Amino acid sequence: MTMLYVINGTDVPDSLEKRMAVRSEHLKRIQALQEAGRLILAGPYPAIDSQDPGAAGFSGSLIVAEFESLEAAQMWANADPYVHSGVYQNVTVKPFKKILPP
Repeated sequence: MTMLYVINGTDVPDSLEKRMAVRSEHLKRIQALQEAGRLILAGPYPAIDSQDPGAAGFSGSLIVAEFESLEAAQMWANADPYVHSGVYQNVTVKPFKKILPP
């Protein structure tokens, strides 16, 4: 049985250049979740109150997706290019129970 998990990555300061260098690899992994029907939502946190933060960049990212277990979700998160390239200073993975919308 699968369950939803939240993957919350917090960026290091001034991460934009590092992000852009591996963004396509990061997005490929998320698209694979989507193609498997396991992705609920994903996206970055703009560092400023703007849809397009420009040079201000981003402060982190959120992914909500289905995994077989907390361990599987953690392993998936740990393998992300943003982790390996030093974009994220930390990543938190938690079980999530979706209530709304149905």
